[in-house]
Amino acid sequence: MSRKVIITCAVTGAIHTPSMSKALPVTPQEIADAAVDAAEAGAAIVHLHARNPKTGRPDQSPEAFAPFLKIIKQRSNAVINLTTGGAPTMTVDERVRPAAVYKPEVASLNMGSMNFAFFGMLNRFKKFDHEWERKHLENKDIVFRNTFQDIEYVLKTLSETGTRFEFECYDTAHLYNLKYFLDQGMVKPPLFVQTVFGLQGGTGAHPEDVMHMKRTAERLFGDKFIWSVLGAGRNQLPIAAMAAAMGSNIRVGLEDSLWAAPGRMATSNAEQVQLARKIIEGLGLEVATPDEAREILDLKGGDKLEV
Repeated sequence: MSRKVIITCAVTGAIHTPSMSKALPVTPQEIADAAVDAAEAGAAIVHLHARNPKTGRPDQSPEAFAPFLKIIKQRSNAVINLTTGGAPTMTVDERVRPAAVYKPEVASLNMGSMNFAFFGMLNRFKKFDHEWERKHLENKDIVFRNTFQDIEYVLKTLSETGTRFEFECYDTAHLYNLKYFLDQGMVKPPLFVQTVFGLQGGTGAHPEDVMHMKRTAERLFGDKFIWSVLGAGRNQLPIAAMAAAMGSNIRVGLEDSLWAAPGRMATSNAEQVQLARKIIEGLGLEVATPDEAREILDLKGGDKLEV
């Protein structure tokens, strides 16, 4: 049997702004439709943020998530993954609330503090419909706080819910932080390790960076982790292709990249999922269904989402 590859689709995020792409979902209905379409295209997991429907600004209130969570649950069997990253300017208490309320199968968890920078996008994007967008992008003074105390707070808050984690690791130090929590017995295998490449402030997107993160994870975790990759911007599909051939799962979506090809913006999240699927199947591998992803990651089941 060929290996099953899990595709995660991160449909909107908190980095890109509405003026950058008409395809970026903003309203609850748009987010729900984007998630369902991505699942139908082959995404086993949909990773979700919420936005203010009028301005498109990131909104981490649990009430902002409820409308699209209900629709996705009704229309799809996809594994729902809620962010605890929110936006870098939010407190950890704000960021964890949606997952604490809705108790999803998976929640993302950033494994270390880091500089976080969007200002490079201003080289390409010049005109904005909302005042907050330019200020959001040009800020060079963002430290995305994820201290040991913060990480422990998220783990303890969600420990009784049965939620498992997508451990987002932007650098090798984040892998070592995860090893600390594994040694403390605060997380348990299989660890779903999402290594992130090409975001300014984190590790780069050179093939050597990918190989180094993989080697480090293998040395630290052995057979206790499930590997996935996320390439930011133009790095999304090249990183996906390289890592899939090396045994990785794939994350795509408009949270991470607005592009489908050099110089061509993606028309939807589903288009990016379809491109990821072509890579996987072109390698002679198979795309995992949501239920296969549940088995691989040892998840509690979609019926446990409280919405």
